Amino acid sequence: MPPRSNPTARQARLGTELRKLREAAGMSAREAGGLLGGGAAQISHIEAGRWGVSAERVRRLATYYKADNARLIDELCTMADERVRGWWEKYRGILTPGFLDVSELEYHARGLHLFQTNYVPGIFQIEEYARALFGSGVPPLPERELNARVEHRMQRRDIYSRKTPPETVAIVHEAALRMCYGSRGVQRAQLKFLAEAAEWPSVTLRVVPFGIEHLVGTAQSMLYALGPIPELDTVQIDNAFRGGLISANALLSMYAKLFHVLAETALSGDDSKKYIQQMIQET
Repeated sequence: MPPRSNPTARQARLGTELRKLREAAGMSAREAGGLLGGGAAQISHIEAGRWGVSAERVRRLATYYKADNARLIDELCTMADERVRGWWEKYRGILTPGFLDVSELEYHARGLHLFQTNYVPGIFQIEEYARALFGSGVPPLPERELNARVEHRMQRRDIYSRKTPPETVAIVHEAALRMCYGSRGVQRAQLKFLAEAAEWPSVTLRVVPFGIEHLVGTAQSMLYALGPIPELDTVQIDNAFRGGLISANALLSMYAKLFHVLAETALSGDDSKKYIQQMIQET
């Protein structure tokens, strides 16, 4: 079987975690490859997500590496045995991999912690708002890609229709809510939808108003996806050009603390609902 040319973010994460275990054990790729009957190249492909690996082989490697985190090994085995094709795969070759990575991340997350400063979090955007946002780029997107981006963004929200949706805390700066993408009518409709989403049982919306003191100056828009165990948490950093996925333990700890600080500065859930209602009346 030829190596995958474009492994998914989840396939790559499985490989990354296996590499962490090998390096913690002080094993070379050549030594690990010998256990599986191959060599360094085989381990390199597995750790890059280019080759699949069975749960049985994950356990063999974990035993060889003297890894004793049973919960982590169990979760890695679950990842290794996954054969489900996600709904986002229909957009492969149409949208850039970053779009697919986010939807895959949200789909598998136990919970979501979101922070946005420039616009409403993507998963809570209405169609008109998303179309205005994507349509304002320079140079303009081809119509087919614009439609695909909007359609993909709307479908991401399906996770809240599941029996057990991810517990979500969304912290949004007032600046993002004041930005007018499209028209005042679109902005008002978007605020009304946010007010509705804030009432969903699994969603807590928090607003950081302009007048807040001690604002965290280093904060940047992010999606912190809670994995089945803390070791498998992932952060997606959002910027104007591309998003990146972060899984290094030290950085995960830093972003978790940053989100905690942001939550301390934001309005409470109830006060945020009142604040948004006030903004709706002003729009």
